[in-house]
Amino acid sequence: MLSRNSSRAAQRLLRAAAQPQQRLNVARGFASVSDPAQTVQSDIFKPTKYGGKYTVTLIPGDGIGAEVAENVKEVFKADNVPITWEQIEVSGLDDATPTGRTEEKFQEAVASLRRNKLGLKGILHTPISRSGHQSFNVAMRQELDIYASISLVKNIPGLKTRHDNIDMCIIRENTEGEYSGLEHQSVPGVVESLKIITRAKSERIAKFAFSFALANNRKKVTCIHKANIMKLADGLFRGTFQRLAKDFPQLECNDMIVDNASMQCVGRPQQFDVMVMPNLYGGILSNIAAALVGGPGVVPGCNMGRDVAVFEPGCRHVGLDIKGKDQANPTALLLSGAMLLRHLGLDDHANRISNAVYDVIAQGKVRTPDMGGNATNQEFTRAILNSMEKAL
Repeated sequence: MLSRNSSRAAQRLLRAAAQPQQRLNVARGFASVSDPAQTVQSDIFKPTKYGGKYTVTLIPGDGIGAEVAENVKEVFKADNVPITWEQIEVSGLDDATPTGRTEEKFQEAVASLRRNKLGLKGILHTPISRSGHQSFNVAMRQELDIYASISLVKNIPGLKTRHDNIDMCIIRENTEGEYSGLEHQSVPGVVESLKIITRAKSERIAKFAFSFALANNRKKVTCIHKANIMKLADGLFRGTFQRLAKDFPQLECNDMIVDNASMQCVGRPQQFDVMVMPNLYGGILSNIAAALVGGPGVVPGCNMGRDVAVFEPGCRHVGLDIKGKDQANPTALLLSGAMLLRHLGLDDHANRISNAVYDVIAQGKVRTPDMGGNATNQEFTRAILNSMEKAL
């Protein structure tokens, strides 16, 4: 773990790396086996706090979101975490109750995040079939300029997978690339979809990745791209990364084409440390990496902006197929919640919660179906609460 002095030094580093008039905050990656999802406490922006409690926006999301959000609330309450939830029921589903998909609820959530500076969020569904149906997930990141997505991917002790010794951080630019949402049909049967890459945002995410690596004693940063084909767009992203890498001689910096990176991630994932990439590639590689360590139910993550930090599972799955079946694994959202607590400097609470989660998984007696067990969501959550109680 970082000492207080090195934590302050890391914060100064982040300020130095930020563009003028921009503020930067970085989530600290897996620091130890028992304490894997740590963040650097920062005073870069001040979250809302009343009466000794922080107010945090809670957006449960669609699919299993309501179930795992309730699990988090139950666990946090049991540990007397000084947080007051401001819960906003946003949905990307037209038939969601009670309001369905509404722009009003989305704007209410955005206003809440602006006010509170912190959020814990499930994943909002985006239908494939409807034309012009913008993703609320993407819109929220663009509206609030939550530009850096961090997925922390590491083996969990006791949860055996094909590969051991995986410890990587996937950092993706959140606000442009193929997710810019600029599509049109120029003539019938011909669609043009614009991929936007800018030097300013490429610099910002590259500096974020380098700063993250230094703050967490990481040794290597790999830029993922497709510059061999998209010579201007990905060429700009790769060239910006390479230019800035010269300012960080203490780090090993390289780049890799996304096709090869996908294969290497499956075949030899131990070679990767910190990876930085445009938006679409991050979505693909975070899913590949999640499969290597146990699936989307065990990968925490966060999204960092200039003024707002939103913590959510690192692999963005809604889980509509298991909604309401009491099978949901709350691990990813619980660990994302623990990252939020460390972001606030509430390390004792974060340690108790995350250690309880890892203790239950390591024992192997109570596991949800996605981890090879047959326990229900409620049974798994109860086991975590029991572990926390025993640790007191």
